[in-house]
Amino acid sequence: MCEGDPVNQNWEDRVAAAWASFDDYPEERAHEFRALIDALVDELPDDSPLGLFEQACAWDSTGHSDKAAPLYRAALAGGLGEVSGYKSRRARIQLASSLRNIGQAEEGVRLLTPELDAPSDELDDAVRACLALCLSSLGRDREGLSLVLGALAPHLPRYQRSMANYARALVEP
Repeated sequence: MCEGDPVNQNWEDRVAAAWASFDDYPEERAHEFRALIDALVDELPDDSPLGLFEQACAWDSTGHSDKAAPLYRAALAGGLGEVSGYKSRRARIQLASSLRNIGQAEEGVRLLTPELDAPSDELDDAVRACLALCLSSLGRDREGLSLVLGALAPHLPRYQRSMANYARALVEP
């Protein structure tokens, strides 16, 4: 499947519809949601990075960070970045969050820190939020708070400059 291929768009639309139905699956039916995603993934070539990514998301969203992390890693290693830069960035954010959940926050910090210098997009604040959580898990709360305040500042109706300055002051020597 190639980006822009109508079959690919059809598949992406069906995946989006499946995710739109996620709240219809209470915790006791989480396995049914994962089966829905698995059925869509079965339409892709074996070890498709898109399929691995969607399966990782399904495990992650149903409370199984331990099962999601290896799938995120496989998707990234399998070329997810060549298929979708956006989903690749999402995978790094979500992998870092999963790593934090399974006690590997330091690896999450290493994974997300380079994302602070990546080209800006709508995921910038999510990068900072997940990185802040990883830092906090490591006892580096001031750094995490600095990231969160820096991400929040542009969204405030007032005090943007003050909050940005406070964020910087938290981590400056």
